[in-house]
Amino acid sequence: MKQRVVIPDVKCSVIEFEQEGLPGVAFVNIALRNFAPREVFAWHLSVMVEFQDIIENGMPSKKEREVVDEFEHQLDLLLKGSEPEKPNVLFLARITWNETRELIWRVYDPEIANQILQNVIDQNEAPRPFDYRIDDDKKWELAEWSLKEYNKP
Repeated sequence: MKQRVVIPDVKCSVIEFEQEGLPGVAFVNIALRNFAPREVFAWHLSVMVEFQDIIENGMPSKKEREVVDEFEHQLDLLLKGSEPEKPNVLFLARITWNETRELIWRVYDPEIANQILQNVIDQNEAPRPFDYRIDDDKKWELAEWSLKEYNKP
């Protein structure tokens, strides 16, 4: 049975938090709070990027943010694919904390996302070291913090 899926426009909320004595900032796509049908994007992709140029409290310098922001933008385009009305991923959040940036997407086809990320690694196209994992998460439990906790529009 085919399901009709309406892809919402990205609507971000900024969340400032403190964890283990260090400040953090998250940009969360709150448009996914009421997204349905969630089972279509049943996979959770987390890409963890390591910063190189750090200022105080584990936060990146302005120049470092620019480098990692551009990498994030390029990854987002690659992962979404060539059909904007039928993306393979939905942006969920980016979290900056403790010398790292975590980029999170919800994924339709994990094999496509995995292949894209492997190509980036194999071709040494990333400006900073990164690691990733793709988890089966049909109930969106891994997205709970981003979509519920602290999340006010």
